[in-house]
Amino acid sequence: MKLWLARHAQPLIESGVCYGATDVAADALATRNAAQTLAQVLPQGLAVLSSPLQRCTHLARCLQNLRPDLAFTTEARLAEMNFGCWEGQRWDAIPKAAFDCWTADFAHHRFGGQESVQEFMQRVASVWMQATQPGQDVVWITHAGVIRAATLLAQGVCQIETAQQWPHDAPALGGWVALQV
Repeated sequence: MKLWLARHAQPLIESGVCYGATDVAADALATRNAAQTLAQVLPQGLAVLSSPLQRCTHLARCLQNLRPDLAFTTEARLAEMNFGCWEGQRWDAIPKAAFDCWTADFAHHRFGGQESVQEFMQRVASVWMQATQPGQDVVWITHAGVIRAATLLAQGVCQIETAQQWPHDAPALGGWVALQV
């Protein structure tokens, strides 16, 4: 089975700002372009699950307009990680001590006070267990963090302990990757 992981287009927020769970829109033209590219490669009739954040649902709607066979459902567990009090703050303005606490206990520390990486991984894994049925390809329209978590799950990694284990790579904004699972 194949899991297609599509990342939303460029969000309409200043570069360098932490916006994980913040519901910001994405650039409309970039979203349409991403949908056109994705529509050309996806097989017919796939199930499509989308993060409920508007930067993802806009991409899902554009894709559905181009490919009516690809009806989508929103799935709250596909939202990006919640960085709590750091949402809307510039990454370079977050105190180094906050990053030090996070990296010292990367799996369990709630960076920003809301969600730990392990809680996030468990949330994504719960969708993974339901959505990755043998012989049934699926598309997730989601965020870089969710895609990184899904990449780990595809490798059989369900728990993460250190920041070094966290994948650095994710598709570019508006891009996608397909995992064979």
